[in-house]
Amino acid sequence: MEDLVAAVPWRSDTIRLFGRTHVQPRLMCWMADPGCRYRYSGRSQAIDPWHPLVDQLRDRLSRLAGCRFNSVLLNLYRHGDDAMGWHADDEPELDDTAPIASLSLGCRRSLRFRPRSRPDPERVALELGEGDLLLMDSPTQRHWLHGLPRRRRVAGARLNLTFRVVRPAASATGAAVTGAGR
Repeated sequence: MEDLVAAVPWRSDTIRLFGRTHVQPRLMCWMADPGCRYRYSGRSQAIDPWHPLVDQLRDRLSRLAGCRFNSVLLNLYRHGDDAMGWHADDEPELDDTAPIASLSLGCRRSLRFRPRSRPDPERVALELGEGDLLLMDSPTQRHWLHGLPRRRRVAGARLNLTFRVVRPAASATGAAVTGAGR
């Protein structure tokens, strides 16, 4: 984790929600094969080349998941005030038949899930920490929202790498993206 935190070209982007511009409460980096564009909240992510450590992880996780990941979104949550709102990884560029592999490094945090279909849904929380891998098969994004809430008492950093498969056809068109809270 220390090597990646030091070497990755982290960005702090802004997001527009409900007519207001906010700095996203985390640092991000999009690593991908050439041509694997990714957009959310109206912004295209700049493609950074694969860091050798992340590329090694990609190879191992691709074998485990049975598909070849061509991209990864790295999110660095520096402390408990950094968070991610309710969302699904359902952008048009993403292959909705492929799993998403989510690898957690660093401080333990609660990843919460709630069904999309119920107005007052029951929530499920997974405590993910150093080295935990969550493999979300394709129906997960269709039926569930997930988020990482703020935790004021958390002082340590958490690094999350979500390995994905981007469809080249959707990626090339720069299709519009839905999804709030990102």
